[in-house]
Amino acid sequence: MKLLVTGAAGFIGSHYVRTMLAGGYPGWEDCRITVLDKLGHGGHRENLPAGHPRLDFVRGDVCDVPLLLDLLPGHDAVVHFAAESHVDRSIDDASDFIRTNVDGTHALLAACREAGIERIVHVSTDEVYGSVEHGASTETAPLLPNSPYAASKAAADLIVRSFVRTHGLDVSITRCSNNYGPHQDVEKLIPLFLTNLMEGVPVPLYGDGRNVREWLHVDDHCRAIQLVLTKGSAGEIYNVGGGNAFTNNELTGMLLDLAGADESMIRRVADRPGHDLRYAIDETKIREQLGYRPQVPFDKGLADTFAWYRDHPEWWKPLKQDVTR
Repeated sequence: MKLLVTGAAGFIGSHYVRTMLAGGYPGWEDCRITVLDKLGHGGHRENLPAGHPRLDFVRGDVCDVPLLLDLLPGHDAVVHFAAESHVDRSIDDASDFIRTNVDGTHALLAACREAGIERIVHVSTDEVYGSVEHGASTETAPLLPNSPYAASKAAADLIVRSFVRTHGLDVSITRCSNNYGPHQDVEKLIPLFLTNLMEGVPVPLYGDGRNVREWLHVDDHCRAIQLVLTKGSAGEIYNVGGGNAFTNNELTGMLLDLAGADESMIRRVADRPGHDLRYAIDETKIREQLGYRPQVPFDKGLADTFAWYRDHPEWWKPLKQDVTR
């Protein structure tokens, strides 16, 4: 088996690749992996094991169709992580998000069709559903994205649907809740807050802090992606959640406790435009059809994440230079 993984120098993709290469997915211990990553924002070559005999790294852009057509032959499947993924940056300038998330997904699917790739998983987000006032979004809920980032991912999902229906590609979509864990870029909430507190810098909490998010450990997310790759069906969408819903106030309190800090380290900042109040997804489908169960308890996952950032300042300190704190 030979797998092409796009965007795998980033947070989630690199965890998936490291787990695969470590034999973490039964039956795939001999899988060879080609990583395609342009090492843009959030992509770090050091997230991947250097010199691993089953890993080939190619620095390149998922929008580069000639490169894709050169790389894809000989691969059995593709897992597509490559994306720009930070809401705040998409509000400032959405052009990179449209290019990578929309144009890049189209380029990849078109190249996969030409190369005859047998299986593809497209990794998306619960943010395509928009803010959910009551209940939880199933996979058939309407797409109502509110940020330019979410809109770009929703557009990519619709392109996937069109290639399944029109061209018969065997593609499945996953839509996950907020991920956390080691190697996550410090622009995201949990690593930003943890590293700020480690440096004695107050944490910037948006608005009144009542926004609700579900949190999913990256290891659980990657196991779900592998399940979808091996057992999922063409054209199907699978929500992937962790079942851990907290307001930002509640989560901030947990992070303060881990760092031994108090509420004096909270700096209230103006809310961001179009800030979704609540995300909630129904993951009944992936549980019942594919047997998915999250395995990382949130308190343990959060404590382990804190310990990783505490023990790896050499990884995150250089990244803090470009982050608004």
